[in-house]
Order: sequence, then C-alpha cells, then structure tokens
Amino acid sequence: MTDGSADVATDTLTDPKYYEVVEATWPPASKRRLGPVTLREGQGAGSRVSAASVEGTATEAEITVAEQAMRAMGQSCLFMIGDGQAELDAQLAARGYAIKDPVNLWTCPVSLLTQVEIPRVTTFALWSPLEIQREIWIAGGIGMERQAVMERVSGPKAALLGRYDDKPAGAGFVAVHDGVAMVHALEILPHQRRRGMGVWMMRQAGFWAAEVGAHEMAVLCTKANTGANKLYASLGMTCCGQYHYRHLPTGE
Repeated sequence: MTDGSADVATDTLTDPKYYEVVEATWPPASKRRLGPVTLREGQGAGSRVSAASVEGTATEAEITVAEQAMRAMGQSCLFMIGDGQAELDAQLAARGYAIKDPVNLWTCPVSLLTQVEIPRVTTFALWSPLEIQREIWIAGGIGMERQAVMERVSGPKAALLGRYDDKPAGAGFVAVHDGVAMVHALEILPHQRRRGMGVWMMRQAGFWAAEVGAHEMAVLCTKANTGANKLYASLGMTCCGQYHYRHLPTGE
C-alpha cells in the first residue's frame, strides 16, 4: 500500500462485539469522550490502547480538537478505523494520515483447541506472571508498559508459560470478556521457535478458557506477521475480520 488520499483501505472487523472484547482484555489506562471521538490514554503501551476512535462522523474541526488532545497527552495522532468507516478512512488520508499495522482477527470455538492433550509439563496457565515470563516478554519487546495493561484487566485472566526440553520457551496472556477468550502478547524465545510451542500455548489458552466458561477463542495479529498468521490458520482458526490504524507522521 502507498500512503495518501487515494490509499483508502476497506478492511472491516465483521462483528462489533470484538471491539468490546479487545478493550476489556487489553484496556487503556483511561478513556474519555470528546464529541464523537473517544480518546484513549495508552501510557506507552502501543497502538491498541492509545488509538482514538470515532462514533458516527467527525467534522474537520472535531478531528483537529482530538489531535490537540492526543498531543497534550504526549501521544501521537492515531485513529483506529473500524467496520463501515470508509468515510473516516478517506477523511484521515486526506489530512495526511498513513495506514499503520493492518490487523487480522482470528477466531475459533474453544473446543477446537482442546481436542489434543498437551504433553506433560509443556505449558502452564497461572496468575500472577512469574519473573521468567516477564523476562521473555521484555526480550520480545513487551515491556513493563504493556505488562501494566495485563494488570489492569478486571475479568478472568492468565499468564501462559511454555517449556521445551525442560527450559522456558514462551510467554503469553489470555483474558475473557463476554464468553470470548482473547490471547495477547504471545512471545516465543528465538532459540525455541519452530518447535511447535506456539501451538501448545494456544491449546493451553483453550483449556484454560474452557475451565472459566469461555466458548470462543480470538487473537489479533498484524498482517505482516506471516509466521503467526500461519500458526493460527494451522490450528483451524478462521480469519473473520480485519481493521487498521491511521497515524499522522511526525512533523505533520
């Protein structure tokens, strides 16, 4: 894709309920309404908790005010473009906003992940995270700001730990909202990759989700992460939606 006013994506997230699942299982530090715009304070934890969203339509003046508010929070100008928001997408593109991180949504019934028994002492689900899980996240770029997001989740949640050959292999996070379990921050150590750990950790998330009464599993993955997209497809998950962000490049 190229940036500019002609670059208007048509990606959609097919069911609005997933917006609520994402926010409940990976919540911002705070949020507030400013006209039709919802502002989110991410405290350095990435796009998912920092992006503003628009309900209905926003005038150019309302977008300008939202931009000022985002800058006042020390954040870049960033909007999430959801289902049916082609007009907003074009509006932001015309203002110089570039597409950032198109994302795929993968889902499946929890039961699909619990049909295969996990080898003994391969995976665990616990709360709070062990120090080794925090170290794995940090090594993968999931620093304390993103780990603070996990702490904010108020519903059922667990930290996933994967082991291979009696050594730590990966860490992840899973939480539930309205019967849907969503996995975040799944990270496998580089020297432990291509050993099936991602599969076992997703299955562990499934077994844990079943124990707490969830019926559906979901995970978000950037389209650029081909390895992770292949993993979710290999598990039989369905790519049932997409969304993307628009950000104003520095200096605009």
